[in-house]
Amino acid sequence: MSNKRVFSGVQPIGKLHIGTYLGALSVWAENQQNYDNMFCIVDLHALTIPEAINVADFGRKIKETACIYLACGIDPGKSSIFIQSNVPEHTELAWILNCITPLGWLERMTQYKMKSKQSESIGTGLLDYPVLQAADILLYDTNVVPVGEDQRQHIELTRDIAQRFNNLFGETFSLPEALIRKEGARIMGLDDPEVKMSKILGEIREGHSIGILDTPEVIKRAVMRAVTDSGNEVRFDKALPGVVNLLAIYEVFTKRPRKDIEEHFEGKGYGFLKREVADAVIEGLAPVREKYDYITKDPDYVDKVLEQGAYKAKSIASATLKKVKLALGI
Repeated sequence: MSNKRVFSGVQPIGKLHIGTYLGALSVWAENQQNYDNMFCIVDLHALTIPEAINVADFGRKIKETACIYLACGIDPGKSSIFIQSNVPEHTELAWILNCITPLGWLERMTQYKMKSKQSESIGTGLLDYPVLQAADILLYDTNVVPVGEDQRQHIELTRDIAQRFNNLFGETFSLPEALIRKEGARIMGLDDPEVKMSKILGEIREGHSIGILDTPEVIKRAVMRAVTDSGNEVRFDKALPGVVNLLAIYEVFTKRPRKDIEEHFEGKGYGFLKREVADAVIEGLAPVREKYDYITKDPDYVDKVLEQGAYKAKSIASATLKKVKLALGI
């Protein structure tokens, strides 16, 4: 294991889907032997969309997310798994970073601009959560952040905030780099290939997403109903977005070269494409579902993993916050 540290996290809301699996969780698992890993369940970030929180179910969703981490191959022997709100240093550092982050930096964030257009009234947290995300990352002297393509701007903001603090108060933070999967980093909705696959939409719109824990029957039904077009081109560079999305899913699950994939589907129509995609996803997720079912039989094990993860996280985070306060003279 190298001395480099990885940090990343997922919100415990909605339906965790293959976009999260391909763009984040599988990347974490594949690379965890190369780093010192901190994988967080970012429950405080979930509060930025309060209408998506079912209070009676929130605790279960947090635990379910931890189980999915483990089922996707995150090994507690190589990686620390913990809940964000169990380490209060996250919010304390976020406030400090708030005080040096220009408002204009936050207003230019693409996700904020998109989400704020969808509602007449938005919470301050929606504007400010990139600062909390920066605190999450910087607390652990993070070197590498495995994220989806849509989060690249957030890592750039984190670097800007860290550099601004260093310029104002002396060298304190290291600058993280994003790790983004080249293929499959952005999976789109099956019912609308112009929209990124969403955890929240997946919970309220049947056929929008493929959940990590979906049964083979549900997966097949969702894929067979996926939006394509009226043509017959099955190519990465010529087909319409719905077909390209299915090809991208097939590519990542099968790990086959694009040339072989296009030859495999040439002249066979969209029905054949969908059946093959469904089979590939079902086969790829089968070990995850099997391991999830096994893990959830022993809830005490998951609690112990989270407790150990929080202990390590807090020891690192408290040391970083102490260094930050020393730089500030407090």
